[in-house]
Amino acid sequence: MSMLKEFRDFAMKGNVVDLAVGVIIGAAFGTIVSSLVDDVVMPPIGLLLAGIDFSTLKLVIQQAAPAVGAEGAADFVAARPEVAIAYGKFINAAIKFIIVAWVLFMIIRAMNAMKKKEEAAPAPAAPPEDIVLLREIRDALKK
Repeated sequence: MSMLKEFRDFAMKGNVVDLAVGVIIGAAFGTIVSSLVDDVVMPPIGLLLAGIDFSTLKLVIQQAAPAVGAEGAADFVAARPEVAIAYGKFINAAIKFIIVAWVLFMIIRAMNAMKKKEEAAPAPAAPPEDIVLLREIRDALKK
């Protein structure tokens, strides 16, 4: 039973719960970024580049071939799928990465700015009036 209790204590620590929330929010944020790139950013870029849809760009290495003959026959040739390098999808993924990295950079930058404001020490308070008077007396006696 002690192992179960130990696991429960581990799972209920704040760090584990925070991590789980972060992963869930990150997954939701990923779908938002995907939609932003695929539906908002890429169409105007494709339009500027003569109507190119990046998600369909690919380098075909081997063309697809349909099946020839009846299945089970001696002269039957199975269908061959297309073999291609889909570099357009890679371009979309790279743009998504840049957007996510930029947003995270801005969030961390804002958090660091807030930390600096919190860490900034308040200006030292003015010394009490009696201390000021004692200093003036000290300085006058030195003269």
